[in-house]
Amino acid sequence: MTSNVQKVVTVVNPLGLHLRPAHVLSKAAAQFECLIEIEKDGQAIDCKSIMSILTLGAQQGTQLQLRANGQDAQQAVDVLSHLFENGFDESGSEVPTGQTG
Repeated sequence: MTSNVQKVVTVVNPLGLHLRPAHVLSKAAAQFECLIEIEKDGQAIDCKSIMSILTLGAQQGTQLQLRANGQDAQQAVDVLSHLFENGFDESGSEVPTGQTG
């Protein structure tokens, strides 16, 4: 059975969707057979393409529409939205603070 699943996700990372989370997202999306897209301001991109993800320029607080269409669409949306909710497992130590010690 083919499903079409959508969910709004929010970028919680202080540095937005920079290279590391974009890599994690595209790698996770590549595990699924379904078509997965992310839309921002009317621009829809292929979630399996790291370069496309980076072109979104999604900063912290940006809301994105996550869409999947195919056999494993629900599972894909569940896994990918979980990554967004957990900030792609980035710790606060990766955020430059300008302070030492």
